Amino acid sequence: MTPSDRKRLIAKHVRELSRDGRMQRSRNFIQHGSTSVYEHSVRVAYYSLSMADFLHLHRDRRELVRGALLHDYFLYDWHEKDKSHNLHGFRHPFTALRNAEADFTLSRRERNIILRHMFPLIPAPPTCLEGWIVCMVDKGCSVYEVIK
Repeated sequence: MTPSDRKRLIAKHVRELSRDGRMQRSRNFIQHGSTSVYEHSVRVAYYSLSMADFLHLHRDRRELVRGALLHDYFLYDWHEKDKSHNLHGFRHPFTALRNAEADFTLSRRERNIILRHMFPLIPAPPTCLEGWIVCMVDKGCSVYEVIK
């Protein structure tokens, strides 16, 4: 899959998630540094596809991309001083899953990607290859966004 093919596939799913849900709201919240949650999620989706291609892992691209795009679908500014944002790193996968399930029909793999992407902070590891890919790529993207 070429880089432009990856971008087209991600754009297709972003359009669907924006039309059927609240994906565009994630543009309003900062994730790391000056990177929005939306930008972070798109980056994680792109590099998850890149990793799967590099390793010749022919997985379900739809589930991989949607899981990556929705992994941080918590829809709030975790930097605000608010008791509900305490322990964000531990709690946001559950919030993201709850929001995603309210807006979309998710596959078992998509749920696993969203819920388990914070391993090892949350001690339950992903149970599917797509989940491991997003988990690892998320860490790399997060480090890049914080130090860039």
